[in-house]
Amino acid sequence: MIDVVIAGAGPNGLMLACELALAGARPLVLERLAEPTGEQRANGLVGQIVPMLDRRGLYERLADGPGPPRPTPGFVFGAFPLDLHDLPDNPLYTMLVPQRRIEQMLAARATELGVEIRRGHEVLGLTQDDDSVTVEVAGAPPVRASYLVGADGGHSVVRKLAGIDFPGVTRDDTVSRTAHVSVPAGLVEPDGGLRVPGFGVVPPFLHTRTERGLIAWAPMPGRDPLVSVGERRGSGADDDGAMTLAELRAAAARVLGADLPLSAPAGPGPHLLRRMVGGNTRLAAAYRAGRVLLVGDAAHVHSALGGSGLNLGLQDAINLGWKLAAEVRGTAPPGLLDTYESERRPAAERVNMHTRAQSVLIGPGGDVTALRVLLGELLESPLNRRHVAAMLAGADIRYAMPGADGPHVGRWAPDVPGLRALTRAGRPLLLDPTGGLGVGPWAGRVDVAVVPGLAAGMLLRPDCYVAWEGDTGDGLERALAAWFGAPAGAGCG
Repeated sequence: MIDVVIAGAGPNGLMLACELALAGARPLVLERLAEPTGEQRANGLVGQIVPMLDRRGLYERLADGPGPPRPTPGFVFGAFPLDLHDLPDNPLYTMLVPQRRIEQMLAARATELGVEIRRGHEVLGLTQDDDSVTVEVAGAPPVRASYLVGADGGHSVVRKLAGIDFPGVTRDDTVSRTAHVSVPAGLVEPDGGLRVPGFGVVPPFLHTRTERGLIAWAPMPGRDPLVSVGERRGSGADDDGAMTLAELRAAAARVLGADLPLSAPAGPGPHLLRRMVGGNTRLAAAYRAGRVLLVGDAAHVHSALGGSGLNLGLQDAINLGWKLAAEVRGTAPPGLLDTYESERRPAAERVNMHTRAQSVLIGPGGDVTALRVLLGELLESPLNRRHVAAMLAGADIRYAMPGADGPHVGRWAPDVPGLRALTRAGRPLLLDPTGGLGVGPWAGRVDVAVVPGLAAGMLLRPDCYVAWEGDTGDGLERALAAWFGAPAGAGCG
């Protein structure tokens, strides 16, 4: 019997497969599509997932050069430029990389770890009992597993088959148009900005708002640039028929009040030409139904503003992987799997909140402009800019760690010397500043590393969150048992 079947070979499903395999479980990935899609989706990673990939040894597989990631000096929030260069503890990381390349990297890593990925295998049904779940697959024999995880997107078949509701709100009053384009070379400024005669410069990789709508210009390195325009429905042409470049150019003219000369892209493609009407903000009523669980867009959907989607979904996978593997291996303490939803649901609620807030801030009209004036004044404060940056990064999350206390407890572990290498195996880790701490009968499950110079010892979960902190061993055994089960020789292996 398979340990875990994962429905969906997108980034979240593949990340979960890697984490399960690292933790000693046997996953199987089923993907409906026979081949990876060439459709243009996300254009990069934003948030804590960037340094987390580095701690798994995966960042350099996507980066253009060696070395750890560095915080970004600037970003955008609700079409406000977010200057972060003066923050001494800037928490926000970004990485420009297309989603298909992320999927390629994670698929290669999963294969290295012995994960089987079956493409062209569509999930049609499921039945479950107290011990297993049986997955019906189109054109193939059923698969029996201990658990099934739906990583199959916002229209998740697994979620529907499990009977999990997906409440939320749907908006149909906006329309966004996005395409790969070519623009006259003379309009591109040395810093990458796009000079539009009659309007001014549209800065690169930021949202530019007017009282008529929103425009973004993204001169992607090594690829055709993207232009995206958002406005209220009914502002121009109707939304019927195939999207055209002329439609995008007309929308840009309405938003900017000036003509933006656009032509077909010069590169080989695939080329994006997409119109999207409205959007959804939804959150699954539960992340688990018996032996069926949800990750990523199967559990939550929201606006793409701020680029938080992959950060949220991939962090779901990293949170769930080690917990589900412990359940499969029989070493999980009671209630461990329930902490997946109790920890990750608030993170999704927070992303839903700030993406909806950004949707209001980019809207047209004078009332929104007045609101933006006020918020712009607040963002002059470094404290407020850091607050927003941490929110966008997901770095402001603090999980409950009962019985443990300390400045880092419940938070993502700070960088310490050697941590990048120590966390690649995805195992629990005790950082010991003196060599006087130990994990006793948990030695088979928890690694120990002596790191001189630390202010205090720290016990890290596999997802790099601090479960215990202290100068002595007081409370350490309680934390070990709470997160990693009864010690060897006490009824667990």
